[in-house]
Parts: sequence; structure tokens; C-alpha cells
Amino acid sequence: MTPPSPIRRFTGWHMTAILVAFFAVVIAVNMLMATIAVRSFGGTVVENSYVASQKFNGWLAEARAQRRLGWQDKVTMDAARHVRLTLTDAKGAPVAGGGVMAVAQHPLGRAPDLSLAFHEMAPGVYASDRALPLGRWQIRFDLRLTGREEHLLREVD
Repeated sequence: MTPPSPIRRFTGWHMTAILVAFFAVVIAVNMLMATIAVRSFGGTVVENSYVASQKFNGWLAEARAQRRLGWQDKVTMDAARHVRLTLTDAKGAPVAGGGVMAVAQHPLGRAPDLSLAFHEMAPGVYASDRALPLGRWQIRFDLRLTGREEHLLREVD
């Protein structure tokens, strides 16, 4: 008597079980990836994309005007984790007497935003009023000086 063919032993409910297991793995992986994606992104890029699209050309004009100012910036953090902003004009002279405000945001939205006020320590050197907690932060600066305005987005660790 000849043994049954391996192909004959692998039919019926075996194929059904393999297909069910395959799709169960695919669904489980998709659910895992979706959960990780939702938990790791804590915010929105814009609240209303239509309104943002209507403002886009204005934002481009602001960016061109900002570039024409020629201000150069350097953002650092001191040992106590206070943010320091060094600001110079196109010729390298300090931009002194300006008003600097900022909002520190955690890139993934895992920590609440922190408002920062800056005081001028030396001509063109501004320091935050409070220290930042450990971690990476995106800082949105609003700089104002004699009617001129600049907005910066920088990261610090």
C-alpha cells in the first residue's frame, strides 16, 4: 500500500485554517501599526486646512519680507536649560532692544506648551524667563523691533 500523497493530506480544513491565520496576522499587524501611529502623533498641523490654504500666500509674503530683513539667529540652551537667542542683522551687528516672546512645544505633543518671555541680557542676546524640561522642544519665536517683525521655528534638545 502506498502512502497518501502530501498534497492530499493538505486540503480541506487545513487550507481554511491557513487562510484564516494569514488574515488574522495581517489584521493584527494593521491594528498594531494604527495604534502606534495614533499614540505617537499628539497634535494637528492646522486646525482648518481650507482656512490655512487661504492664508498661504500671505504667509509667503511674510517670509519674503522676513528674509529681506537679513536677521541671523542662533538658539542655544544654557546649563540651567534656559533658552538663549542671539540675534544679529545682515551686517553682523546685534539686534538690540527687541521684544521676544516664544512658545515651546513638544514635537509629539506629549507635554503641554510652555509660554516663554525673554529679557535682553546683552545687546542682541535674549534669555528665557523659565527653564525647559528635559527633552526635545520646538520653539516658535515672535521677534519685534521698531515695527519690524520676524517669526522663527527652531528646535533645541
